[in-house]
Amino acid sequence: MRDPQNDPLDAHVPERSCILTRRTAPREELIRLALGPDGQVAPDVRARAPGRGAWIGVGRSALDEANARGKLKGALSRAFKTGELDVPADLGERIESALRSQALDRLGLEARGGTLVNGAERVETAARQGKVHLLIHAADAGEDGRKKLDQAWRVGGGDSQGLVFPEGRTILSMALGRENVVHLALTDAAAARRVTLAIDRWQAFIDPHAGLERAPNSADGAARPGAANEFEDEGNA
Repeated sequence: MRDPQNDPLDAHVPERSCILTRRTAPREELIRLALGPDGQVAPDVRARAPGRGAWIGVGRSALDEANARGKLKGALSRAFKTGELDVPADLGERIESALRSQALDRLGLEARGGTLVNGAERVETAARQGKVHLLIHAADAGEDGRKKLDQAWRVGGGDSQGLVFPEGRTILSMALGRENVVHLALTDAAAARRVTLAIDRWQAFIDPHAGLERAPNSADGAARPGAANEFEDEGNA
């Protein structure tokens, strides 16, 4: 068991409260909403917009329901201390789109940073050598190819199976700026944590009760709250 007082990964993790449920959780488990100068409420999934923010920790279906019933606007009015705000009817869709873009952008950054390899042969070699911290398959990857690389990862000391990404090879290829990306692997532990966090946040918003298709300990515990803080704490509420 980890000791929170001595484990640097558990230290000083900023927490916020969901305005709808009052549940308190680390910031990376919640989604920040920002109030623009024009009174428009917008997603701030990277938590970088200036000024005060309000945080939500519910999935899209619950958010859409709260928005339709006016409960979300009431909670935001209290959080922002103003009734002069506009909550878009499609806020849930905008949040989902922003989280999807963040996950794809994260993969693109890792590809450009040299912490990601793709191509079945290169991924298999890295996996067997124990260099893979997170294995990802496109949604339309063939079952035989997935099983072969999953086995290679196990041989190299990895988890029982890789993560099946919610998008197919066309979207992954565009995100990475490479051709025909069907399988990819993160060869850096910190990069694996960053990618897993971004994907988990996106999928948790779509369906909080559905887990990604992968072994529970993937990416060296990357999904553990506080394991990777992508946000810069700027003092925003």
